[in-house]
Amino acid sequence: MSRTIWRVFSLAIAFLLGLMLGMGGVMAYSLSTYRLLPFQTGDIIPTPLPTPTQPSPNVFAEAEAIDQILINLYERINPSVVHINSRSEVVNLFYGTVPQEGTGSGFIYDDKGHIITNNHVIAAAREIDVILASGERLPATVVGTDPYYDVAVIKVEAPAGVLLPVAFADSSAVRVGQTVIAIGNPFGLDRTMTRGLVSALGRRVETEQGAIIGEAIQTDAAINPGNSGGPLLDLRGRVIGMNTAINSPSGGSVGIGFAVPSNVVQRVVPELIANGRYRHPSLGVVVAELGTEVRPASGGPMRGLLIMQLAPGGPAERAGLRAATVSVQRRRYVYSGGDIVVAVGGKPVASRNDLFLVLDGSYRPGDTVELTIVRDKQLITVQATLGSD
Repeated sequence: MSRTIWRVFSLAIAFLLGLMLGMGGVMAYSLSTYRLLPFQTGDIIPTPLPTPTQPSPNVFAEAEAIDQILINLYERINPSVVHINSRSEVVNLFYGTVPQEGTGSGFIYDDKGHIITNNHVIAAAREIDVILASGERLPATVVGTDPYYDVAVIKVEAPAGVLLPVAFADSSAVRVGQTVIAIGNPFGLDRTMTRGLVSALGRRVETEQGAIIGEAIQTDAAINPGNSGGPLLDLRGRVIGMNTAINSPSGGSVGIGFAVPSNVVQRVVPELIANGRYRHPSLGVVVAELGTEVRPASGGPMRGLLIMQLAPGGPAERAGLRAATVSVQRRRYVYSGGDIVVAVGGKPVASRNDLFLVLDGSYRPGDTVELTIVRDKQLITVQATLGSD
């Protein structure tokens, strides 16, 4: 090893030794100024736990009082809720006509044997059985149906005193946050009770069966297939709605259920019993929706209902309304003329559902309604006397 290399190596060793000695000095100084805790390594000081105590008797009394309200409600209302089995026939591609069974819920309307349920529970049913809380099975017949609100009335023959009707509450007094209870037969598990809150009011719901509910009650009470047609109750056991639909990607309850308000049920059911159908107010028109089905004309309204056809002698024709004329230009349909309905009774309408809900929610056949229309790009009002569907 040359002398130069030996000198470089010696300097490197000296530098490293100096660095190590310096670090050792710093650590020694740090340890000399650090105060050790008054316990040795490995000692554990246990955290004191509170001594378990019973809640005060008042807490138990309040909780038990709520439980007793729910227990009492179930015992009183359960006999008024029924399990509905329906049998129908469907056409199968491979096997032809095959039987099909469905299940749902209902509740007793009066002591004459009338039972309320959803229209979709008994639609197309060849046979209907009603199972009472006692387990007795009774055949039922259809009295009347209304597909628009998904309401149906069926009837059974039972001895006096067997059927216990429900009581109704005013659904317009229901508030968000109110406790509600559902009793029904989800997945065929009869006599099931669930509890939740009113999550929202005034929901617009269009069911898979085509029913339209404009003022639906939304609840997070668990509602599943089979609950359809069963009652939604307040804490006093009064019906505030009829469970009708759920919003669920899985087909089971995700806490979004909808009920037809009791005020709608009470308006529709007497007519179903008396006439077999509910008369909905009608203008006697066929309309197209601007912006979705028909392109708005330049300078005209962007939203509204273009009158395409008038029922001969119907309310709209008697009121002097005009229908559009249709022609084909360059392989396209062109609509000219025709009144555009933009409001009914002062409420804007932009779709068929808007028109139906405004008319059905505020008017009856024979009522006079004010229509706001656009004619030749001028806004005018017209009075029409409603007919019925």
